[in-house]
Amino acid sequence: MTFLPDLPAFLAFTLAAVILTITPGPDMTLFLGRTLAQGRRAGFAAYFGACTGSLIHTTLAALGLSALVAASPQAFLALKIVGAAYLVWLAYGAIRNGSSFSVDRERTPPQPFRANWLKGVAINLLNPKIVLFFVTFLPQFVAAGDPHATGKFFFLGVYFLVVATPISVAMILAADRIAMTLKRKPGVMRAIDYVFASVFSAFAVHILLARA
Repeated sequence: MTFLPDLPAFLAFTLAAVILTITPGPDMTLFLGRTLAQGRRAGFAAYFGACTGSLIHTTLAALGLSALVAASPQAFLALKIVGAAYLVWLAYGAIRNGSSFSVDRERTPPQPFRANWLKGVAINLLNPKIVLFFVTFLPQFVAAGDPHATGKFFFLGVYFLVVATPISVAMILAADRIAMTLKRKPGVMRAIDYVFASVFSAFAVHILLARA
């Protein structure tokens, strides 16, 4: 099973996937907002659309990054270092600015499943920050020059959704309580910010020290 990363990388990626899933972003804002405004069916439609966008990003990133590994392991290594610096920047932004998370609780007329699904696709597919994140995040878990890089990139991208889906489904089912908790206890959001910053800073320091 050459597409599997080694155990330390696999465990680190699992931790990163969990932290990413519980950290608010445009996709979470969308599917929780649609759940509160139009019901769970709309929330699931938006989430599955976001998953579709993520799969497209995974495919494009896997093909492009694998080509880079084959053409120039040195350039791929440079990308890993740039990616580590980007993770530090994200961690700094989480601490300094915090997560902006606000969902609309006002009930609105239900929209077709397809409309909410397409909105979910667009929120991930057209967000340049998500493109940049996939290109700089996935390489942190694959070694430069790895002959099985393509399979590992695809595996990690799909595995991320495997980890994220049950957590996100639970969020949709408990959307009302989550929104109420975050409104009443803003410290919960700050705690998530600090966990995100700590984990991703640790990843960045690890890759930078490993290549020093």
